[in-house]
Amino acid sequence: MEREAEIRRAAMVERQLAGRGICDPQVLRAMREVPREAFVPEALAASAYDDSPLPIDEGQTISQPYIVALMIEAASPEAGDRVLEVGAGSGYAAAVLSRIAGTVFAIERHATLAEAARRRLEDLGYDNAHVISGDGSGGLPGEAPFDAILVAARSTDVPMALKRQLRVGGRLVIPVGGGDMQSLQRIERTGEEAWETQDLLPVRFVPLVDGSGDG
Repeated sequence: MEREAEIRRAAMVERQLAGRGICDPQVLRAMREVPREAFVPEALAASAYDDSPLPIDEGQTISQPYIVALMIEAASPEAGDRVLEVGAGSGYAAAVLSRIAGTVFAIERHATLAEAARRRLEDLGYDNAHVISGDGSGGLPGEAPFDAILVAARSTDVPMALKRQLRVGGRLVIPVGGGDMQSLQRIERTGEEAWETQDLLPVRFVPLVDGSGDG
């Protein structure tokens, strides 16, 4: 079974990621390493490498592999970086990030999801990824500044608290907009009071609940 999962994981990386233009070797390596089947409900393990999001507990989803890879590539984490993820969900993106960056903090507003994600990461030995249960809308100021911040939920506006928790040169990746479609944006802090924004592609995300980070 494990060998079968490895084969399907390699095919996912080749077809869904590299085949669509994901080219960062660190991202491809990390996606090839992390067992996605460990982060989905057991009943959906056979669908873990499908080219689609999958439902998890608390009415949330785990994003399709391509979107996870695209967001991480856009955030450009490097060895030794401090990374924040708002909306840990099942913990999958935090796991992938932990294979690249130095330290990963992931905030999840649903306590049950946070605890399950924490256990998965511990079981896999990913001890540089820390899942925090609580409100992620204001980031994690006590651990800032961050080299990269990823937000796994849409917001009508980019929260200034998150922009200010970037170091100069740091990158924030977040879906921005309301309704059925949003724009995935990459925002780089270029100075103490300066940020540059790049639109990447249209996406669909659950909303970032006011006062808490969504999963």
